[in-house]
Amino acid sequence: MTDSRKFKTVAKFNERFQAELCAAKIRDHGIPAAVFGGDSSYPSLGYAKPVEVKVNEEDYDEALKLITEA
Repeated sequence: MTDSRKFKTVAKFNERFQAELCAAKIRDHGIPAAVFGGDSSYPSLGYAKPVEVKVNEEDYDEALKLITEA
């Protein structure tokens, strides 16, 4: 059986720590969120791709609203 859920990137960061904080805020509101990327040994040299916070497609709008509220 395959999982039909699709993930959507809700935010991108240069630092993994910032992405983890964002994902934690989303999860605190009951929405599953995961952090992808940021595994380079030399992030300060610009070799790392952005660190992405992803949510299930059906949770995207609510997650985006959570992280854009100040």
